[in-house]
Amino acid sequence: MSNQAKHITILAPCFNEAGNVTALHERIAAVFKGRDDCVYGMLFIDNASSDGTVAELRSLAASDPSVKVVLNNRNYGHVRSPFYGLLQATGDAVVVVASDLQDPPELIPELIRLWQEGNDVVLGQKKNSAESPLFFAVRKAYYRLVKRLADVDLLENVTGFGLYDRKVIEEFRHLDDPYPYVRGLISELGYKVALVPYEQPRRTRGITKNNFYTLYDVAMLGITSHSKVPLRLATMLGFAASALSFLVGIGYLGYKLVFWERFAVGMAPVVIGLFFFASVQLFFIGVIGEYIGAIHTRVSKRPLVVEKERINF
Repeated sequence: MSNQAKHITILAPCFNEAGNVTALHERIAAVFKGRDDCVYGMLFIDNASSDGTVAELRSLAASDPSVKVVLNNRNYGHVRSPFYGLLQATGDAVVVVASDLQDPPELIPELIRLWQEGNDVVLGQKKNSAESPLFFAVRKAYYRLVKRLADVDLLENVTGFGLYDRKVIEEFRHLDDPYPYVRGLISELGYKVALVPYEQPRRTRGITKNNFYTLYDVAMLGITSHSKVPLRLATMLGFAASALSFLVGIGYLGYKLVFWERFAVGMAPVVIGLFFFASVQLFFIGVIGEYIGAIHTRVSKRPLVVEKERINF
């Protein structure tokens, strides 16, 4: 083994992935077999799985000393737990890979190669997916929307799968962000990024943990973390609606004065206008509420994760 060998930590967040974590461990071992330019270790962070995942992780750690495991007190979600795992990982670089095997471990050599060429972050970029075409199209539309709204040039069709240099991890640590949008932080911090296109395979075991709420949560996190456009749109639309209402009111008043006997204003315009402006107000109150919620999360200063147990540390 080379004296200059780099140490790579493979971080695999998991929740109810019994059957997948062992297969992932085997595929990672196959990827690094015979390499003398780097050594690796695996770090699993488990989000309080309720199936056989924890038992599987204990067995892996008992048979392989390079496998480390963090067990969380409870399920802290799909944002906090992986980010906490990033901060606990050691080595010259960290590769984040999903435990559901939808991030191909066989791409890791390409990630390492581009990192060795001087890139600080190397991310997998989904060009296609074996999931539902409609679902994938909605995801792409979301990425395009957020990119247009954001104050920085956000990366499209990346999920976090990729390699992060140690200096990037340390910068994440200094930010002290309790609910980070990592894809946005990478663009915000301005590190050199390389992209590796890949096709996401279909999940073969278990069920996806994503639902409407988790996807909506990430979508709003990306917008509230990196864009002021919705707030400014509310201001501009409010001003435009006020001006329009004033002009319509003046028009109705003038028409009534000219045709006093023949023109009956009626209740229909009043009711329609009331419901329209009430719905617009309610929508933007919700937008403002999302920003206030993001502020509340940051000022609360709660820990990312509370650990239940560490194995092989």
